[in-house]
Amino acid sequence: MKVILLKDVKTKGKKDDIIEVSDGYATNFLIKNGLAVQYTKRSKEVLDNEIDIRNKEEEARVAKFNEIKQKLENKEISFKVKTGAQDKVFGQISSKQISEELAKLGFAIDKKCIHNNTIDVLGTHNVEIELHKRVKFNIKVVLKK
Repeated sequence: MKVILLKDVKTKGKKDDIIEVSDGYATNFLIKNGLAVQYTKRSKEVLDNEIDIRNKEEEARVAKFNEIKQKLENKEISFKVKTGAQDKVFGQISSKQISEELAKLGFAIDKKCIHNNTIDVLGTHNVEIELHKRVKFNIKVVLKK
């Protein structure tokens, strides 16, 4: 029997896959537990419609992220830090601090999207921000005395 998976099923396939399984497995496990529906012309149309809607939503989200990228790309953020002997910075700048600074500028970017290495030296540092797997850009973080 052909079925369309509604959820990921280990060793069988991922969500929205159309697979061929035995009739007993399909009716007694997959369909009964809400993991799949029987493949018909109508269920295929519904699946195609859902995929189209998801793709359009994804494109809209990527377009919104690209707008943010255009505004922030190569932007410079400054932090005033305390230093000790030989201009060694006390502590370091975290992705949370960068996120808070961007929020002050009007951009709500989650700290998990900010990929920074240890920033603990005075000067300019490039920090990568990944809003989406297709939208990545750099901003400059400047540490000053």
